[in-house]
Amino acid sequence: MEILKATNLSKIYQTGESAVYALNDVTLSLQEGSFVAITGPSGSGKSTLLHLLSGLDKPTHGSVHYRDKELYKYNDNQLSVLRRRRFGFVFQSYNLVKELTGWENMLLPIMLDSKKPDEAYLNRLVEMLGIGDRLSHLPGAMSGGQQQRFSIARALANKPAILFADEPTGNLDGKAGREVLTLLRTVSRELGITLVLVTHDMTVAEQADRIIRLRDGQIEHDSGVTP
Repeated sequence: MEILKATNLSKIYQTGESAVYALNDVTLSLQEGSFVAITGPSGSGKSTLLHLLSGLDKPTHGSVHYRDKELYKYNDNQLSVLRRRRFGFVFQSYNLVKELTGWENMLLPIMLDSKKPDEAYLNRLVEMLGIGDRLSHLPGAMSGGQQQRFSIARALANKPAILFADEPTGNLDGKAGREVLTLLRTVSRELGITLVLVTHDMTVAEQADRIIRLRDGQIEHDSGVTP
């Protein structure tokens, strides 16, 4: 089942009298529960595409539909609520609140929604991510890999339909990066979450079910599309 669709998506930046296309007329659709990697060289438009698909930025032209509803017809408040409730985000920098414990960082999205925590679900996340022994620790007392695991837990706390990950292994050494990638793949599959991952590393991208390769703001190759 289709969960996200982008049609003729472009992002143009004006620099003086010239126009720079960060993304140029991209059309694609994502299936529910799939693991999709977006890759390409630096400046190819990877992060721009992720930001437009997830409602973090608005396109110059084109549309994005989440479950048949157009993202950019929501007002800013509606879009913020949608992102908080239906989308999860993991970035290269962990963005944990340094004054809060691991457990408190995990609960942040739920607290922002004034919802009662689903403790059985949260405990399952803790077990799957292997962070039970760090729940009471502050981020400063954690390794980079541990902080990224809590970042993933926080992104999943509200039971999102889609998890967007932008270079999630970029700040980690090889071993920690491989562990985080394995966790992302395992958690998304076991929970039925669509995973959209941006990476410049083809060894990371090859773990996905589908690879979309960008160059100069356009799709150069899409393994999910039959020529």
